[in-house]
Amino acid sequence: MSRKASLQGRQHVKSFEKLGITAAFCLVLVLLLWYDILVKIALIITLLEEQNLDRNDVLISGEALERQREFEKKIQAMFATREAHPAACVDTFGCQQNVADGQQIMGMLETMGFTFTDKPEDADVVILNTCAVREHAEDRVFGNLGALTHTKKANPEQVICLCGCMAQEERVSERVKKSYPHVNLVFGPHALWKFPELLWQVYEKRKRVFSVSDEHGSIAEGIPIVREDGIKAWVSIMYGCNNFCSYCIVPYVRGRERSRDPECVVQEVRSLVEAGYKDITLLGQNVNSYGNDLPTGVDFSELLKKIDAIPGDYLIRFMSSHPKDATHKLFDTMASSTHVARQLHLPFQSGNDRVLKEMNRRYTRAQYTELVTYARSKMPELVITSDVIIGFPGETESEAMDTVSLVKEIGFDALFTFIYSPRPGTKAAAMPDPASREEKQTWFDALLDAQNEHSAAVHKGYIGKTLRCLVDGKSDDEVFPLSARTEGNRLVRFKGDESLIGQFVNIKITDSNTWALYGETDA
Repeated sequence: MSRKASLQGRQHVKSFEKLGITAAFCLVLVLLLWYDILVKIALIITLLEEQNLDRNDVLISGEALERQREFEKKIQAMFATREAHPAACVDTFGCQQNVADGQQIMGMLETMGFTFTDKPEDADVVILNTCAVREHAEDRVFGNLGALTHTKKANPEQVICLCGCMAQEERVSERVKKSYPHVNLVFGPHALWKFPELLWQVYEKRKRVFSVSDEHGSIAEGIPIVREDGIKAWVSIMYGCNNFCSYCIVPYVRGRERSRDPECVVQEVRSLVEAGYKDITLLGQNVNSYGNDLPTGVDFSELLKKIDAIPGDYLIRFMSSHPKDATHKLFDTMASSTHVARQLHLPFQSGNDRVLKEMNRRYTRAQYTELVTYARSKMPELVITSDVIIGFPGETESEAMDTVSLVKEIGFDALFTFIYSPRPGTKAAAMPDPASREEKQTWFDALLDAQNEHSAAVHKGYIGKTLRCLVDGKSDDEVFPLSARTEGNRLVRFKGDESLIGQFVNIKITDSNTWALYGETDA
């Protein structure tokens, strides 16, 4: 064989080897790709199976709920020999969903024979119903827990309970277990429905009780509720969250999304309207995804239509809405309704697309803007509010200013603004965060300046107009002693008689500032 032929032969061998390596590499890539696809398919199947399982399992049976009524009777009997009724102090932190949970806790306590007090030192049972969304709220709870050592020392029989979202976090329950021995009962949102049983265990066994197991969550219909003022009411239409925004702990402590049966919701709202309630807010972590787990085919828009058909003089509000699930159909339903308030709380969180992606919000600035534009085209009088986070991990000054520019572009009536607060256990808490607190404060101040200027201008535009408002209570202003809300939920302080509380009245707006409107009844 010639030298040339030998070299060519070796080159062919190397070429075949390269082809072999390339083919093997391609095969590995294909296998990995297929593996990834199969894993995703398996995950989807698992989620679907969990949804079906959840629908069967999360509905607490009538027998289980009746068992709780038996524990309520036992506790009531335990205090029957006392001259005075036992007292409970329920202190709720956080969102409206927590308020609704607190009202159910109070309902169960009332059934047990408890009255209510705002003073922990006068209470036989003290309950801190907590929020886990921000560090500040958590710090307040631990401060209050520490202060309760004094009431416990004065009354060793006092039962102290920690419940709500904070309690569901393992790091919190462990901290309470080790460092707050005076706390008798700790339970998360998943165990709320069996509060009577847990409280009875504390009394019967004379030992601490912790019920914070990781569950998918439940739906319990028929829990008694104590609503305070007879004017406004909160109605939970669903529980949990599937969104997993990278900064938010809620999906981890409240479980997966689960919707109440639409007829149960409609019946509860009908009962409230018949009882004279005028302002009813439908609650969910993301009301726009209501019904996704139901076999009924009733989505949130359809639920609003069913509720709107209830006769009466009342307003329906809802929160919170997630932009990724907000639809033109929803806005069309609002526009054609009789009772749904022309008010939309639609959190956008950031005006920068990169930050939105890091937040796992699953929409863009342009998509958000389009939603608002469409909603306003259908409801020109629509009042729009939103939530905003400044200083998300990795956010730059330029990106923060994109948020400020969106605020100016949209022209919100009001904002709920926050500097980012890391929540242990979330993805964002592990992200690099090079911006200093001072820098974030500067960005935050720019945001507030932009919004306050616009809010003041919007409110000034109301002067001279007469608005139909719901009088909801007393004001903290001596000159304008009554408080009311417009259909758009703007605060109005005005002069009038206390007999107007609970009624819709026409108020002529005579003055305003950044935060409120001022007026007088249009007699």
